[in-house]
Amino acid sequence: MRSHYCGTLRKEHIDQEVTLCGWVDRRRDHGGVIFLDLRDRDGIVQVVFDPDTEEHFQRADKVRSEFVLQVKGRVRARTESTVNPNMATGEIEVLGKELEILNSSETPPFQLDTHTDVGEDVRLRYRFLDLRRNDIADKLRLRSRITSILRNYLDSNGFLDIETPILTRATPEGARDYLVPSRTHAGKFFALPQSPQLFKQLLMVAGMDRYYQIAKCFRDEDLRADRQPEFTQIDLETSFMDQDEIMAITEGMIRELFQQVLNVDLGDLPRMSYAEAMLRFGSDRPDLRIPLELTDVEDLMQQVDFKVFNGPANDPKGRVAALKVPGGAKLSRKEIDEYTKFVGIYGAKGLAWIKVNELAKGVEGLQSPILKFMPDDIVMQMMERLAVADGDIIFFGADKTSVVNEALGALRVKLGEDLNMIEREWAPLWVVDFPMFEEIDGGWTSLHHPFTAPTCSPEELEANPGAALSKAYDLVLNGTELGGGSIRIHKSDMQQAVFRILGIGPEEADEKFGFLLDALKYGCPPHGGLAFGLDRIVMLMTGAKSIRDVIAFPKTQTAACLMTDAPGVVESKQLTELNIRLRKTEEKQG
Repeated sequence: MRSHYCGTLRKEHIDQEVTLCGWVDRRRDHGGVIFLDLRDRDGIVQVVFDPDTEEHFQRADKVRSEFVLQVKGRVRARTESTVNPNMATGEIEVLGKELEILNSSETPPFQLDTHTDVGEDVRLRYRFLDLRRNDIADKLRLRSRITSILRNYLDSNGFLDIETPILTRATPEGARDYLVPSRTHAGKFFALPQSPQLFKQLLMVAGMDRYYQIAKCFRDEDLRADRQPEFTQIDLETSFMDQDEIMAITEGMIRELFQQVLNVDLGDLPRMSYAEAMLRFGSDRPDLRIPLELTDVEDLMQQVDFKVFNGPANDPKGRVAALKVPGGAKLSRKEIDEYTKFVGIYGAKGLAWIKVNELAKGVEGLQSPILKFMPDDIVMQMMERLAVADGDIIFFGADKTSVVNEALGALRVKLGEDLNMIEREWAPLWVVDFPMFEEIDGGWTSLHHPFTAPTCSPEELEANPGAALSKAYDLVLNGTELGGGSIRIHKSDMQQAVFRILGIGPEEADEKFGFLLDALKYGCPPHGGLAFGLDRIVMLMTGAKSIRDVIAFPKTQTAACLMTDAPGVVESKQLTELNIRLRKTEEKQG
């Protein structure tokens, strides 16, 4: 039906006869000459109809925005005064000779241009129209290019594209599963995969050596602003490669991607231990574009009478840290109060601060409501440790270590953004040497997942689980975790030791993971892998504010689809076939 895409026409097509198909982006009538901006997936071109072609001129007079047209005409150069440098096709136009209206359109519920501010609920309700907008369509085109580059890289490095099951069984991977009732096995359920983790390990046992998949994953997580119940992973697994080799080959992939798409050289990616990241930045995914760092001061605060500080300072599970903000003394009391509310989101009970007005005057040159609670010599030791200067402000966190890290870590990023302290565009980082476990309610849980290999022997692991480090690695970019992975456990004795520490007994292990434990008995090779979040990569590379902007048909923050009104009610007949009966509202309330 067409010879060219609208957005591909250039000066070299002048005098060619073309057939175009697309939507009317704009219609203008200038003194008996009708201008139509015709839009398709690749861009917009201006089509001109004059009264010489009477029948088609009259049709052009009837069209409106979003009508679907087929146009035949001749490409010609625009006059010098009408060249539009802001359009890729701005040096030419098409003199229309024939026009066929393929379909009409009602008036859209919002203007389909980049300048119209439309509420997200309306955009998602009419997502099929929202996708016609260039800013959204461009992101999806770039997403397609990104996946093509990634596939080419992995194919050229010997990886095999292998699909794994979508209907599987529930596994403990940190979030709730989406369950699918079985009609043929009454009372039993499949689960949608949170990741292809176990299947890709089994592929290594099977000798596939290098596997990849652009995989759909599903997690029924608690509601968060920028999470999706279904998302896409670039999933990798390899055999006979150690941690450094896996990091090198995946780092090469990310560097090549940025080079090809953005012409950005990320350089060699630095590495930082988990312990260092938490100590300096309060986060295992630090945004290194921001120069602010946390400084421990609990040794100083152990000596003060101020309970807010000396309590956490003398608690083995507590932390007292300071965050120096150069030039931050200009912050008003109202702004400080807003930051105090902000850290409250992360469990902080308050936000102490000291402004450095004139350091040469000693404590007299400082301003803070907490100074009266601390000896002058301790205050000045702290000023020296933090290397403060006139005009700085210091914020303090004093609480359980996890609360201080989360609160000050988030405050560090917010201040960096609010005060325009971002020093560079891209800051990648490998975070390594994660703990194997974290203690929650007196028991141990895996920091990553229970198939991650430790750096020690099974005996050492069980003797001191809290001190064990894992062979895990996360790739962070601008404070966002792009992907994470690990070397996997490939021997039965180690896997069973991990299960024992996690409180998973032999019967439970056999019920949930019997197939994996069986596989480990039959010559399982050393292996490891990594999974990147495709949605996050595209979001960062396009500058989008949310992953919803880079997914064709995303869900809302409440995990609903406004366009299809999903999830929805199903007929009782279908529920009966699945051996499911819904509880009545009164029963729920009772």
